[in-house]
Amino acid sequence: MHTSEQIDKFYKLQSTLSGRWKNSELFDTNEADIVIIPSLSIDQREMLKIAGCEHYEERLLFSLIRLRNPRTRLIYITSMPLHPSIIDYYLQLLPGIPFSHARQRLLLLSTYDNSLKPLSQKILERPRLLARIKKAVRLDKAFMVCYNSTLWEAELSLKLNIPLYAAAPDLQIWGTKSGSRQIFLESGVPHPDGSKLVHNSSDLAVEAAELWERQPTLKRIVVKLNEGFSGEGNAILDLQPIQEFAPGNTSHEQRIKVISDRFHYLRFQATKETWDNFSQRIPELGAIVESFIEGEIKFSPSVQGRITPNKEVEILSTHDQILGGPDGQIYMGCSFPADEKYRVQLQEIGLKVGKKLAEKGTLERFGVDFVTVDQGNGNWDIQAIEINLRKGGTTHPFMTLKLLTNGKYDLSTGLFYSKHQKPKYYIATDNLQKDNYRGLLPNDLMDIIAHYRLHFDSGTETGTVFHLMGCLSQFGKLGLTSIGDSPQQAEDIYNTVIAVLDQETTQKHCHEILTDHNFFIGENEYSY
Repeated sequence: MHTSEQIDKFYKLQSTLSGRWKNSELFDTNEADIVIIPSLSIDQREMLKIAGCEHYEERLLFSLIRLRNPRTRLIYITSMPLHPSIIDYYLQLLPGIPFSHARQRLLLLSTYDNSLKPLSQKILERPRLLARIKKAVRLDKAFMVCYNSTLWEAELSLKLNIPLYAAAPDLQIWGTKSGSRQIFLESGVPHPDGSKLVHNSSDLAVEAAELWERQPTLKRIVVKLNEGFSGEGNAILDLQPIQEFAPGNTSHEQRIKVISDRFHYLRFQATKETWDNFSQRIPELGAIVESFIEGEIKFSPSVQGRITPNKEVEILSTHDQILGGPDGQIYMGCSFPADEKYRVQLQEIGLKVGKKLAEKGTLERFGVDFVTVDQGNGNWDIQAIEINLRKGGTTHPFMTLKLLTNGKYDLSTGLFYSKHQKPKYYIATDNLQKDNYRGLLPNDLMDIIAHYRLHFDSGTETGTVFHLMGCLSQFGKLGLTSIGDSPQQAEDIYNTVIAVLDQETTQKHCHEILTDHNFFIGENEYSY
């Protein structure tokens, strides 16, 4: 999609979304064909910083719950085939729909290509696969959903003649670090002092020096790759060791030089990252510097919203993010909802940002990350940090809850109520990772879930929904969303899952399983 004619075609096709998208999240009997393209079309070298990134195409498998609508058909495409038990797991979550009926309306396709390139690109390189997708859908009832929107997804949309429900690729600038700062500025939303976008380390040192001069009491500065992912593209510049070069002590030129030298000692949030590699990415991706927000009582919440094809801005949820890494910059998981002390304020700021994004022409999912600092007496300093114009780590747990319970989010309280009018809470993670989990197959996990009754119970609407199961055997990594009727119950369910997995993967316990059980394969019994 490089010519103005192609861009016009894309927007014209996208304008047909209005009558198609709405039924996908409500219980509805209208016909719809949804094509799920879970391509992580971001810089692939940045993706490699995430363990098991090749399995992150599984994060949109919550979409299979949309098959509860009896006249919805779904096509889900992946780089490599998904394990059958993973698909069975999701289809068995469907309330009130026979498994076989749902399975008949699901078409799973794969490129059989695990190379390091976006899935959308792989699909475009396979004309027969494209033809098969096109043949499988009713074009007047279809729309395409993706993880994030780039030129690859736009070209795929045009080749299939299916509208893409996502912000157009030329609008993705508003989801970068520098673009986010521009939106915050135009929206009048509080955000940390920072720099313009630069493309070399010399200019970055100048911007860092000027930021320090504007804020002489700064202790730390955050350095961010403009298109970093999940906090993995962030680094911390500690100013404490170079306090003798603080504003007022030395010249501007000396300060720039010492900061430039100090870049070699940045504290990177991604493991194994080095300045040599990081500095090479700056000309390609761009970078900014930003004040690090200090605070004794500090949280990292987010708000999730959506811009509909009718240009309406909706707030979907708020979360408190669980962050890890050396300086709490890497997304590990979240709890829903965000703290009542500030969640209504987050909604208000999210609406401001959403309206500005809608003015720019963006569509579908957006998330805004914040840092909140307790200032005492019930006052919170709330600073917007960045915008994500894609499905993020908080998308799949919230959509899992919404689709399973058929409930509604209440803006007045910031709570989610099931159809039985019970408030619901959850804790979710993409990063439950332990060495002793390595070697667990998807079927092993299913055995554990069944034996300990860890699965989501549609009667009580509590329990755990698992994801990223394909990561488990090789990387010892798993995702889960633990849903309860109170924050404490959600936490208890979450901790129970971890305790069970830890117990089941101890060497002693595995030995007992092998010596105490008989296993059946077909009609033959094998004793171990």
